[in-house]
Amino acid sequence: MTPCGTASTSPEKSAAILAGPPSPGVEGTRSDLARARVVARAWAETLTPARRADQALLFTTAAMAALRKGIGVEAVARPGFARPRGRLDHAGARVAQAIGEDAALLPLAEALHLITGLYPALLPARERGALGAFYTPIALVERLLDRATEEGADWAGLRLLDPAAGGGAFLLGAVARIRAALAGCEPAFILGRIGARVLGLEVDARAAALAQAALDILLADLAQAAGRPPPVVLRVADTLEIPADPSFDLVVGNPPYGRVGLTPAQRARFGRGLYGHANLYGVFTDIALRWTAPGGLIAYLTPTSFLAGRYYGALRGLLAAEAPPLSIDFVHARQGVFEDVLQETLLALYRRGGQAGRVRIHYLTLDGEGRARIAHNGTIGLPADAGAPWLAPRDPGQGHLVARVEAMGHRLAEWGYGVSTGPLVWNRYKGQLRDRPTGKRVHPLIWAEAVTADGRFVFRAAKRNHAPYFKLQAGDDALLVGEPCVLVQRTTAKEQHRRLIAAELPAAFVAGHGGVVVENHLNMVRAKGTPRVAPAVVAALLNSAVVDQVFRCMSGSVAVSAFELEALPLPAAGDLGPLTALVAAGAPRDDIEAECARLYGKGL
Repeated sequence: MTPCGTASTSPEKSAAILAGPPSPGVEGTRSDLARARVVARAWAETLTPARRADQALLFTTAAMAALRKGIGVEAVARPGFARPRGRLDHAGARVAQAIGEDAALLPLAEALHLITGLYPALLPARERGALGAFYTPIALVERLLDRATEEGADWAGLRLLDPAAGGGAFLLGAVARIRAALAGCEPAFILGRIGARVLGLEVDARAAALAQAALDILLADLAQAAGRPPPVVLRVADTLEIPADPSFDLVVGNPPYGRVGLTPAQRARFGRGLYGHANLYGVFTDIALRWTAPGGLIAYLTPTSFLAGRYYGALRGLLAAEAPPLSIDFVHARQGVFEDVLQETLLALYRRGGQAGRVRIHYLTLDGEGRARIAHNGTIGLPADAGAPWLAPRDPGQGHLVARVEAMGHRLAEWGYGVSTGPLVWNRYKGQLRDRPTGKRVHPLIWAEAVTADGRFVFRAAKRNHAPYFKLQAGDDALLVGEPCVLVQRTTAKEQHRRLIAAELPAAFVAGHGGVVVENHLNMVRAKGTPRVAPAVVAALLNSAVVDQVFRCMSGSVAVSAFELEALPLPAAGDLGPLTALVAAGAPRDDIEAECARLYGKGL
């Protein structure tokens, strides 16, 4: 008998096993579970930090045991994996039991996702951050796997790796698709195929144990029919130290993120994608490139910060050369729907060894645990210098603007300007702050609050520990700024009315005080020689609504870096005559805004 000749498990039966019929009160159950999750986190906060990780494993294991009991599945002994130590107190045991019992009323895939997600949610914030262990909403898992399917992922035959498997969110979704694709095959064949072709690597032994336990439940019916245990898919290992095996057709996951200190050997190994400090998700992106077979796919959930900034320039260039992106989905979650989920998140799909082309952009809005609305948002092209920021529309209204901006090749350097950060890191010079301009070599100290939200320069030191003057001492000459410039705040959030907040530092103010000292939370757009554009015009353009939208399409973090400002697409200096006249005449803001919009072809 051929292993896939007869449908011992029909496609319909396979789908029912994986999803399960929703109970009549499933929405009410989901609401109950959401409340129980909040209670569980509150319970975990009562524990000492030293006990939290073991208690989180105990709690999640207890909830999983209650789930198994509720659906009639026996536990599989896994002696090679971490076992929980200690005991749950009465309150924790009751909550875990209730969560497991309620989860048994959900479709199986959803129940397993919910249970395995308890472990990272219960960890102390510091440990969760160190491990990069964050809950992945099931809607994001399914969307990313759907995109892999659309780009040709063959679930019946592919080899799949999650290099940072965590609690197994992506492995559960992928294995469910593999067994559904092989629904007409013998159970033993399906289990063997999964065991031979699916691998999850995870440095946290507790998370790996939970992921394997969840997969055991997902495959329990096949194991019973085949008379053998489910395959071991998880391996406890530090992925940064394992030699790459470039044989996987799909590398998928939500890699950990956060700064990481690499050993000299690791920095040498991954240096091709690094600049300055290393972020874990950037390193894991390089790892994905090393493990993916030619023509294979990489499907990753990451922060958006790699799209811009100097620190990720090498990584962008590496991706463009070795695995150009096929699509990017920008994720927007309703505030408070998911704990620990970054608002600035994206799903990206890459083709190893593919040809760079137009990248499809989508806008993904999460309304609940399993619900997402998807809007197509056009396509983008990567810049000729792939290390430059990648411009992409972040909402449906920005598509036409990005298409126009892609053709704008002018930058601040052509206007005669460079950008640098304010030279003073004030807390290194606390003893030189002054409240009054008395004595020699005392100059105005320019703080970020001197640049107002409406684009004016107002000399002030309004915040705690801020003083209005600074006394230069021997060796401090590099701190003195002796020429006018345009000041731009270095840190702004996407929720603010403007991401770019700029003001001209007037020449008369600088000359009247013999120079000023600019604090490090400001960028300085400074002329190199004689500029082709007046500083007041530069400030007006940076403060415009249209340029603010352009910046939002290139920025992936709260930082407004000198690198991004220097990469900002601009009109040709020769086209600025009308804007220059309006600024010189003190024209109303609406007139200046309209001219800036015209320069960027807004509405085209």
